[in-house]
Amino acid sequence: MTRALLAIGATLLGVACGGGSSPTLATPVPTPSPAAPTARYSVTFEAQWRAETHPTDIPSDPHFSRLIGGTHSARVRFWAPGAIASDGVERMAEEGRTSPLDLEIMAAISAAHAQHLIRGESIPLSPASTSVEFEISLEHPLVTLVSMVAPSPDWFVGVHDLSLVENGDWVREKVVMLYPYDAGSDSGVTFTSPDRDTQPREPIHSIETPPLALSGMVAPMGTFTFRRLGS
Repeated sequence: MTRALLAIGATLLGVACGGGSSPTLATPVPTPSPAAPTARYSVTFEAQWRAETHPTDIPSDPHFSRLIGGTHSARVRFWAPGAIASDGVERMAEEGRTSPLDLEIMAAISAAHAQHLIRGESIPLSPASTSVEFEISLEHPLVTLVSMVAPSPDWFVGVHDLSLVENGDWVREKVVMLYPYDAGSDSGVTFTSPDRDTQPREPIHSIETPPLALSGMVAPMGTFTFRRLGS
């Protein structure tokens, strides 16, 4: 028994003094820094709609309405494919109005489900670009932003519930291709169709038919590029 204890002690002493094989120490894994509580971004709307990309029945003045949207949490959703358009989304998609969608966003802000209203400029003639800056927070890390395809019955482009947090930090840059959506509130079939109110409203859906589709394919009408400002 004593000899066994002495042997164990010698072995431990040898390890401590560097004798024999030393234990392997794990390399510490750096802990990622938590995202700052707020960040500031610019979003650039680069409109690409032109005769070369969408030649069928293209109007003489292809343009986009003023940008409208907000930053919010997952507790509210302002639009999504498969959902029925709100009055605000309908008016935006049919007439290019920023209201009452702005009032819907302000109501969500009052309920603490959203934080900032985003208003941007229009694009009077495509192709062209416009930019707007906004602040966003970890409590409300999602962005919704839309613009009417004009003229059109009820077509629009935009993003919904887009998170600017990835892998625990604010993204440096994110580019989103913008494909057209139908708000489901007007049954017109081309850009300058007369008003044909759809009752009841149909779900919002992506457009995959002429005049925006060519040979079965729909080209993007532009991009949103979100860039983080500062460090």
